[in-house]
Amino acid sequence: MRLKIIFLIILLGGSFTLLAQRNENAIRQLLSKQTECWNKGDIEGFMQTYWQSDSLLYVGKSGVTYGWHRTLERYKKSYPDRAAMGTLQFTIIKVQQLSSKMYNVVGKWQLTRVSGNVEGHYTLLLRKINGKWLIVQDHSS
Repeated sequence: MRLKIIFLIILLGGSFTLLAQRNENAIRQLLSKQTECWNKGDIEGFMQTYWQSDSLLYVGKSGVTYGWHRTLERYKKSYPDRAAMGTLQFTIIKVQQLSSKMYNVVGKWQLTRVSGNVEGHYTLLLRKINGKWLIVQDHSS
């Protein structure tokens, strides 16, 4: 009996590890999709990785922005053309599982632009909503 319990614990532990790895891979793919859309000049595509809700929270150097539409407008105002957008690169520093449906991601962003490069760091809170990972909170500095 004890051997069966040990085997079950090992089996379940492996399943949880596999699920966590799948979730982390999906989150890394989400950030890769963001980079791809940004580098094509597609801000709307970039924003598809965010929760389309008035409860979305974005914190940047200009303060707090609530809501998906307001965040989209903030991006469009801050980056009105391809030259301003430059080429985006993300460096992921840490991906941390908070629960089965919540992850925290810390990383660095870099924009390479003719008018001058800019860079900073970000913290993202992602939630699995209707089977899809979405950014529900973004603090970029």
